[in-house]
Amino acid sequence: MIAENVAFGIIAAAMALGAIGVVRTKNVVHAALYLVVVLAGGAAQFILLGQEFVAWVQVLVYIGAVIVLFLFGIMLTRAPMHPKDSLDNDLRWPAAVTALFLVGILVGLLVHTFHADKIEKLQVNGPVRTGQITNAIFTSYIIPFEVVGVLLLGALIGAVVLARKD
Repeated sequence: MIAENVAFGIIAAAMALGAIGVVRTKNVVHAALYLVVVLAGGAAQFILLGQEFVAWVQVLVYIGAVIVLFLFGIMLTRAPMHPKDSLDNDLRWPAAVTALFLVGILVGLLVHTFHADKIEKLQVNGPVRTGQITNAIFTSYIIPFEVVGVLLLGALIGAVVLARKD
């Protein structure tokens, strides 16, 4: 149990640093690579939970497909690797105040909803099989699954339209 907590802390710290790197870097390709660190950390968290199938889906779909889609979009749109203009503005303090306000609202809602309740650990009868996950995806979650596919297709078409020369 202690080793799992230590592993969780290390992975969470790496994910947090990667997330900060995504928003702080000025190079778009580096931002995509920092995003790979964050998504790989999510897969590692799934492995800690004993959900190897979901971890591999995370690796194959998000790291393998979405990041490649981002990089192709970057290449097709010919986005500048090092922008000449500064990306900074004077909205840091309003953004910080808004972020703290939203954190306060979320903490208040969580405390109000789960004030003194103990969250019970989910009891699973045996290991969750891949077939059960597949049945859930293609029965209960078929609409979100298809929406994500259409969204990715739209992003790819949008990148091609932006990149082509008239």
